[in-house]
Amino acid sequence: MLVLADGSWFSGDAFGAAREAVGEVVFNTSMSGYQEILTDPSYRGQIVTMTSPHIGNYGVNELDVESDGVQVAALVVREVSRARSNYRSTATLPEYLAAAGVPAITGIDTRALTRRIRDEGTIMGVVAVGATPADAERLAAQVRSAPAYESYDYVAGCSVRAPMIVRLRETGDVYCPTVASMVPASEGWTAAEASAPLVVVVDFGVKRSILRMLAAQGLRVLVVPHDTPAAEVLQREPAGVLLSNGPGDPGRMDTAVATVQGLLGATPLFGICLGHQLLGRALGGETFKLKFGHRGPNQPVKDAATGRVEITSQNHGFAVRLDGSASDIQVSYSNLNDGTVEGLSVPRLRAFSVQHHPEAGPGPHDASIMFERFRAVVSAT
Repeated sequence: MLVLADGSWFSGDAFGAAREAVGEVVFNTSMSGYQEILTDPSYRGQIVTMTSPHIGNYGVNELDVESDGVQVAALVVREVSRARSNYRSTATLPEYLAAAGVPAITGIDTRALTRRIRDEGTIMGVVAVGATPADAERLAAQVRSAPAYESYDYVAGCSVRAPMIVRLRETGDVYCPTVASMVPASEGWTAAEASAPLVVVVDFGVKRSILRMLAAQGLRVLVVPHDTPAAEVLQREPAGVLLSNGPGDPGRMDTAVATVQGLLGATPLFGICLGHQLLGRALGGETFKLKFGHRGPNQPVKDAATGRVEITSQNHGFAVRLDGSASDIQVSYSNLNDGTVEGLSVPRLRAFSVQHHPEAGPGPHDASIMFERFRAVVSAT
């Protein structure tokens, strides 16, 4: 069963791991890319509902991952495929989730669940294997007594523990020819790497696709823990710093905001998703929670400079609000569905950010030019 905090419930068939999981129930509108979604650290603490009715038909593989393992609390689908029909697959989706210890439910009315979230907002819930309708009241009470999503520090569990060097590895796969891997910084740079501009990634839950896109730009990429002080980052004399995506409420991340403020003006900054929200707070703005968030590969945004519309991949439940008093802070992108801020730019400080995901794993690649722009900025320093 999937039981929500308001007492409503859905019953279906269990797959994956036979255990309970509590989390914030959200929905994603992607038709494919479920493995990238499952392994995206930004989904820590969330029960993800896929709106596409058939999930799992192409199985899973060892390349299409965004982190070291499955990050979601649980998965909800209308119909799971227990067969895998793709030459790249190494396991079925149920096998994958079972091995990762993540529960899932299939056979429920995901359209009704999605409509409930759209109408009333995200809500905490629990996926409980072996439960019956008689357990609904008990489980709802359990969810109501659990810590709210906003109250938990998920970033600490996603971030690297020590500095890591990023290297590209050739895979021989047509669809994923290279992947990013990390090795301890103690291994040092190769002679070929040492001459490239150094970019430091502050890791709040970075996706592997972001690291791959940075390295593909010919940049030397160093990933540091989320709590690395600004002074320590600047001691490495980076040509630029990327503030990564990640889970949780940016409104409770005052230490990270202080780090960003210490970096502003000292080195070029590029923020993605949570990194964008932290930059917004560091610039004097505030963040607020969206009713049901933006999660999926079909979010239209408008480039304020060119008027060009880009279809983007997104995964966030919070957004940035500016008071308009700072005249040199430009809103570079806006969401065409609800008008929320999708990008910031402060040329004087060489800082810019996007709320959407230019690495698009999964999703369209309209916004991938952001990595080229960042490469141009760091090369000019």
